[in-house]
Amino acid sequence: MKRDQLVVDEENFLNLAGIAPMPSPAELRAQLPLSATAAATVANGRSVVRNILERRDPRLLVVVGPCSIHDPEAGLEYARRLQQLAAELADTLYIVMRVYFEKPRTSVGWKGLINDPGMDQSFRIADGMHQARRFLLKVNQLGLPAAAEALDPVSPHYLGELISWVAIGARTTESQTHREMSSGLPMPVGFKNGTDGSVETALNAILSTSRPHAFLGIDNDGRAAIIRTRGNPHSHLVLRGGSNRPNYDSVSVSLAEQALAKAQLPANIIIDCAHGNSYKKHTLQAAVMSDLVHQIRQGNRSILGSMIESFLEAGNQPIPADLSQLRYGCSVTDPCADWDTTAAMLRAAADGLRHVLPGRIAGASSTAPHLT
Repeated sequence: MKRDQLVVDEENFLNLAGIAPMPSPAELRAQLPLSATAAATVANGRSVVRNILERRDPRLLVVVGPCSIHDPEAGLEYARRLQQLAAELADTLYIVMRVYFEKPRTSVGWKGLINDPGMDQSFRIADGMHQARRFLLKVNQLGLPAAAEALDPVSPHYLGELISWVAIGARTTESQTHREMSSGLPMPVGFKNGTDGSVETALNAILSTSRPHAFLGIDNDGRAAIIRTRGNPHSHLVLRGGSNRPNYDSVSVSLAEQALAKAQLPANIIIDCAHGNSYKKHTLQAAVMSDLVHQIRQGNRSILGSMIESFLEAGNQPIPADLSQLRYGCSVTDPCADWDTTAAMLRAAADGLRHVLPGRIAGASSTAPHLT
C-alpha cells in the first residue's frame, strides 16, 4: 500500500475501533424461519389494528408489556400470562404485547437486548438480533401479537415480519430517516409527541409517512439498495406527555383533536399511560388508564388505544455487576406496573367499556378523513 493511501485510511478510520460482519436479514430468517402459526398471528394482528383505526372494530387497542426485554425467559412467562388475559378480555380489548429490544438513551446507558444482550458491554449485536427474532417467534407462536419501537432503521429488515404495531419514539419522531422508513413499513405506526409535549412534530411525521419516499437502505441480502415506498396510511398520534406535564387529560386530548383536524388527519389517538403522562411513576399508570376510560364513557371518540409499561414485578432495578443478582421479572429500564396491578387495570377497563365501545362504531362519522 502506498504511503499516501495509508494516511488516507488512517484518517478515515480515526474514530473507529472495529468493523465486524453481521448475518444478512435473509440469513437470519433462514436460521429462524417464520412458522405458519406465527405468520397468521402477525397478519391478524395488523388487520385488527387497521380495523380499529378505521372504526371497523370497536375494541380498545392495548399495547402492554415490559419497558424492555432483558431476560427472554421472564419475558416469555409474561407473554403466556398476557395471552390468557387477552383471550379473557378479547370482546372489549385487543391486547398486543409490548416487546422492546432497542432503547434510546438521553446520554449513555444500556441500549437494549439487540445492542448488548449480555448486559456486559460486549455488544454482541449479531447474537442479540438472533435472540430478539427467536423471542418474537415464540410470542407470536402463542397467538399473541407483538409491538416494538423502530429505533435502528436496519432492525425492521430482521424483525419486521414478526411485528403487528410499531411506535416511533419522542426522540426520533422528528427524524427524516424514521419517517421514510415508516412510510414503507407494513404495519400501523404510532408517532409519539415530542419530549416537550407538543404534537406538531408528530403530525408532520404522520403527514410525511403517508406519502411515498425513496431513500438509501439495505435489501434482504444486506446490500446497499434504493428503497421506494408507497406511503403508510395507518400512522397515528400517541400522546405520551412531555417534560413539564401530562397530556392525557380531556383538555389536552381536545387540543390534539383540533390539531389533527387542522392538519386534515384522522382523529386517531393512543394514550401512553407511562412516560410523561405518569411522570415515570409506575403507580400512576392505573390513574391514567382510568381517566381515558372515563373520557370514552363520557363520549370521546378519538381515543382508540392505550400503552402500559408492565412486567412480572413492580418498579425497576439497576443492572448489577453480578448479573446473578438481578431480580427476576423486574425491569432494568423504566419502572413497570406489576402483573397483578396490570391484570386488575385491564379487567376494570374492560368492565367499564364493554357496553360503551360498540356504540362508537355505530355513531362513527363516515366522512372522517383518511390518509391516501
